[in-house]
Amino acid sequence: MKDPFSQIEKSLTVETVIRSMEPTDLEEVLAIELPSSLVPWTRPMFLGELFNPYAHCFVMEFSETSVRRLVGFVCFRHLSEESELLNLAVHPGYRSLGLGKRLMRFYVASCTEAKVTRSYLEVSSSNHPAIQLYQDFAYRPAGRRLKFYRGQVDALLMVKEF
Repeated sequence: MKDPFSQIEKSLTVETVIRSMEPTDLEEVLAIELPSSLVPWTRPMFLGELFNPYAHCFVMEFSETSVRRLVGFVCFRHLSEESELLNLAVHPGYRSLGLGKRLMRFYVASCTEAKVTRSYLEVSSSNHPAIQLYQDFAYRPAGRRLKFYRGQVDALLMVKEF
């Protein structure tokens, strides 16, 4: 099956909008999540976050196309002065275009607005591009969960102080 995201489209400047995730977005969100995670979230997991009063989920979509297309998402929770980045993914056809950085800037701005002083996340120790992205945003390693993903891959725990 041919990739629906053409090379021509990928070479254009990517104009995006970040908006609240809706239940109607979940088919596209799951299509991004499945190839992006060692242990992908399910529809009920996303729905649980959408209806959790402490959770915030947003999607990134193109703003200048005739067809709405989701290219990424982010889910997080703010609880008092702490936050946890729960899930962030970019469509495989749109990686290395700075979209993950845009989602991270959005998340960090949300933390700042909420007066968060510390943010946590966990990431697969084998996901080097994600680890680099988080380090670019001043996250540092804070621990490790051995064989956390599928009993095979460690989870790296990271923290950022604001």
